[in-house]
Amino acid sequence: MPAEILIVDDEVNILRTLSDMLEMEGYAVQTAENAAAGMSMLGDCDLVLLDVRLPDRSGIEVLAEIRKRSDIPVLMMSGHATIADAVRATQLGATDFLEKPFSPSEKVLLSVRNALRLRQLETDHAEMAQRAGIGSQLLGESAAMRRVREQTRLCARTPGRVLVTGETGTGKEVVARCIHSQSERRNAPWVAVNCAAVPGELIESELFGHEKGAFTGALKARRGKFEQADGGTLFLDEIGDMPAHMQAKLLRVLEEGEIERIGSDRRMRVDVRVLAATNRDLRTEIGAGRFRDDLYHRLHVVGIHLAPLRERPEDVPVLVRHFGDTLSKLAGLRAVEITPELMERLQRHPWPGNVREVRNTVERLLIFSQGRRPSLLLLEELLGESVAEDGGPALDALLEANHDAPASHPGDGDSGSPNLRVAIEDFERRYILDRLRAQGGQVAATARELGLERSHLYKKMRALGIDPSTVR
Repeated sequence: MPAEILIVDDEVNILRTLSDMLEMEGYAVQTAENAAAGMSMLGDCDLVLLDVRLPDRSGIEVLAEIRKRSDIPVLMMSGHATIADAVRATQLGATDFLEKPFSPSEKVLLSVRNALRLRQLETDHAEMAQRAGIGSQLLGESAAMRRVREQTRLCARTPGRVLVTGETGTGKEVVARCIHSQSERRNAPWVAVNCAAVPGELIESELFGHEKGAFTGALKARRGKFEQADGGTLFLDEIGDMPAHMQAKLLRVLEEGEIERIGSDRRMRVDVRVLAATNRDLRTEIGAGRFRDDLYHRLHVVGIHLAPLRERPEDVPVLVRHFGDTLSKLAGLRAVEITPELMERLQRHPWPGNVREVRNTVERLLIFSQGRRPSLLLLEELLGESVAEDGGPALDALLEANHDAPASHPGDGDSGSPNLRVAIEDFERRYILDRLRAQGGQVAATARELGLERSHLYKKMRALGIDPSTVR
């Protein structure tokens, strides 16, 4: 099936030129002359070409909205954009920025091919990770985590619905994936929907699908998530953010096991196990009239609660060691040596971001310690996130403080390094090049993996003398 490309531009000649060019390459093309029409077609496409200036909205605003809903690659286009437009677009996650007029046309085709190839690589990686069980580990030895693992194991044996609760970053989707991967449905589809990321007017189509012509922009029939998950598991993340009108429709599907696409009068039976998660207190939401009591009881056959890390500090060392080993192998570096003093400080941290914050902190330690034993000051700086992005006073101070810390592997040559700054830059250069190669030279994908704004990564590469066009 050919990749589907959506072009959003108010210039008819541009739409015609790009459509002809892409269709000759075998792509399926849809076009829209304004932002409203384009957003209504978003669910059916694999790539978006988006003009910066549209009659009803700024293309930059549209890009920001797309990013809230989807990770579809977006190529921005403009004949009169400013540098600020280009910077803002890259900050928001645009894959590339194309200048009009499109000459040579081969540059457009190359950008399209690269964006679609990156999208496919990311999809393949996610599928392989799921099959291998990566990202489906419930780590921790606290009584709370042992109880969660046992609940997960028991729930996996049954077809019952499960509601997973807990703060952001505690691992609710990991619990849901574990249930699916240990269940009889493990070889059937796993489909996830973030209810908070889908606009209220589009969530019905997202879940139940639609027929061709059901509404403006519905140029073809589309399967919803329930159909895609038939025989398998559907994970409804952030269920507490589902609009009220959709709660009633979801309840009906859970009760009857049938769905109806928008624009159709035919009902279809689906065999789907529904798992849900939320960081909200649904009892409070029910009391405030924002969530249906009957839907809550349909979803909450079994409840699994993930306690925040501040309530189970004994799990912090397990997570730190796990991420230290995993990330160091990924980067081809030695693991960070965490002294008892540092581990004690890590356990005292409140971890508002929970497990996700632990991972980010360990990665920062790996980057800045350079294989040496990190100092307490370095850790304090990283926990406070006060490190300047491009090496300001905070970074200079912590590097100076860390310069005299004993090496974790004495005698291997590190202790004779004439300048820690040079060593840091050498590490950064090797690390960024390694991740760029792993992402096929795609800067946007590398920036996402490293947790950086794309503009910041470009700035860092320029400082380190890295030309991304030579990396493949």
